[in-house]
Amino acid sequence: MKRIQENDGFTLIELLIVVAIIGIIAAIAVPGLLRARMSGNEASAIGSVRTISSAQAAFAASCGGGGYAASLAALSTPPPASVGFIPADLATGTKQGYTFVHTAGANQILPQAQTCNNIANSFDGFLISGSAVTQGQTGVRFFATDQTGLIKTRNDVTIDGANFDASQNLQ
Repeated sequence: MKRIQENDGFTLIELLIVVAIIGIIAAIAVPGLLRARMSGNEASAIGSVRTISSAQAAFAASCGGGGYAASLAALSTPPPASVGFIPADLATGTKQGYTFVHTAGANQILPQAQTCNNIANSFDGFLISGSAVTQGQTGVRFFATDQTGLIKTRNDVTIDGANFDASQNLQ
């Protein structure tokens, strides 16, 4: 009598089908995950711009004689026996896929020696702009604010913060 062998396990075809199904599911899920990450980066950028704007208001009220800090470094440097106006990670100018550029106003209010942290002059205004490090991957929108505190956004162009004109029509 001939004995029939029984093989327990999966065939190569069955394994290939499972791998193909996993690949299809991954191809569907990855773009959604990337969009979610980009949205998170943009939300963080809005929060960072708001933090810097609030820090500038606090600096003007307590440290700058009514003038605003000249740089992110000046905002992060604490006055004696106090803490900085912004966190050190934000003072680097890059956070969660966005780069932040600070532009000081045109007119000096106080010289460096008269500000409470003795780091930089204070000025009559400021402009903070945040743009995606890699447009389309870390974010698609551009954010900006000035001494008015109104956060503005634009998503149809990439603007270099250093050359950003505050008179542009942001929405």
